[in-house]
Amino acid sequence: MRVQKIPFAQTNSFSTFFIDYIQQKETLKKFYSLFPASENFEEQMGLKKQSFPDTHRSTLVSTLLSQYKNHLQKEAVKTNINLLSRSNTFTITTGHQLNIFTGPLYFIYKIVTVINACKELKKAFPDNNFVPVYWMASEDHDYEEIKYFRLYGKKYTWETDQQGAVGRFNPASIQKLFLEIPGELSVFKNAYVKHNSLSESVRYYVNELFGDEGLIVLDADDHSLKKLFQPVITDDLFNHTPKRLVDEQDRQLEALGYHPQVFARDTNFFFLDKSLRSRIEEKDGQFHVVDTTIRFTKEEITKLIETEPEKFSPNVILRPLYQEVILPNLAYVGGPAEVVYWLQLKGVFDHFKIPLPMLMPRNFALVIEKDVARKFEKTGLDYKNVFDEKNNLFNQWIIKNTQHDLSFGKEMDLFVEQFSLIRDRAGRIDPTLIKFVEAQATRTATSLEKIEKKVLRAEKRIHHEKLGQLEAVKDILFPHGNPQERVDNFLNFYQKDSQFIQKLLNVFDPFDFKFNLLFYE
Repeated sequence: MRVQKIPFAQTNSFSTFFIDYIQQKETLKKFYSLFPASENFEEQMGLKKQSFPDTHRSTLVSTLLSQYKNHLQKEAVKTNINLLSRSNTFTITTGHQLNIFTGPLYFIYKIVTVINACKELKKAFPDNNFVPVYWMASEDHDYEEIKYFRLYGKKYTWETDQQGAVGRFNPASIQKLFLEIPGELSVFKNAYVKHNSLSESVRYYVNELFGDEGLIVLDADDHSLKKLFQPVITDDLFNHTPKRLVDEQDRQLEALGYHPQVFARDTNFFFLDKSLRSRIEEKDGQFHVVDTTIRFTKEEITKLIETEPEKFSPNVILRPLYQEVILPNLAYVGGPAEVVYWLQLKGVFDHFKIPLPMLMPRNFALVIEKDVARKFEKTGLDYKNVFDEKNNLFNQWIIKNTQHDLSFGKEMDLFVEQFSLIRDRAGRIDPTLIKFVEAQATRTATSLEKIEKKVLRAEKRIHHEKLGQLEAVKDILFPHGNPQERVDNFLNFYQKDSQFIQKLLNVFDPFDFKFNLLFYE
């Protein structure tokens, strides 16, 4: 597999917010601690070591051993769980929803990024240990976002009427899809048939795909882990400190022209119980679970925090803090929206005296198979053009391949020059004529632009077959107009090439923040 890299900014696929962060713009530096360059990790390790108690390590290890009691056949996973009990062991973490059959390609890219980051850090700091972690979004209740995936252009959907945290769903009804989905699926059949919860199913197939790399799968929907978070739950429910701090950070970002990705509430927890996950709101001195009849007095909810903290599920504002409280984590790997929303949270981390992790963009990639590459290279265009919208892509091809001069730029320059002379001459006779001449100039310029567009459209009709071929390539690489990695499933490639994941592990550089074009030789 050959790699070609393109700077993020040249793809026109990312927000200014994200690009400014990657380019380490000075005005953004106060919103994070350390940029994820390899030379900064030693300082980050010192910060984390000071703030992460041994009691948290022991709780984490015992919880993982319990969660893995039926999945400990991978020696690399056993080793890494045991290493977590040592003070010189740290994690690199990514999180994702429990999409069926792994969902879109970029889930795989996230995992590969954390694995490779740990390998690179071990080379740089051999006296320390680095463990890759996948944080399952098991408490998420957005079933609509996880219920489908796309394979070979077809959408497959899991229909269930279960409600609440998706990690607790019984996956048995996914079996109906096995009759429809083509190709080898044994890993997923074992995952969904042999386990009673979606969380356990996901742990199984992720362990099968990445366990030999030592990847640890963590389900934070756990009583012991939530007990470590009790002080934050209490502060949020009674003092609303996170909202105040996030709102202040948002005001500062907005003053710089950036738009916040997420917004804090007075209470940033859901009530989680059986098939229910619903927001908690304080009204009239009581704590209400939205859309239910469940109510708690202050005394009752205080006791619940103490005895059953697992019933409090953090929202998008406090989930990152929960992660950093329970893991000896150095960096979080995420997509562009994830990375920048963490920049809204530094005040919260500072308040609770937890180091903000380094914010690492995941690896981004476009897989280009042989026949697709061959067709695109015949166009003579640069690969950075493939990110253009179709019309712009077609225009680039026409300009490169036409035998005619399709631009009216020279004529427009002459026109501007002539009308400038006409305006000046008319103005000397009667100054009130200047606006009239300028209006006529605008009309004429508009007419020239219309003529240029019609000429370009005529040239496109002449080359409609070639443009059709170019469009077919564009549709393969950007299905439904969206990036391949956000639509296609990894099985599109893995079923044809069982070494697909290994090839990603071989070529992705976790600290080279550019877009990867991956070519099959």
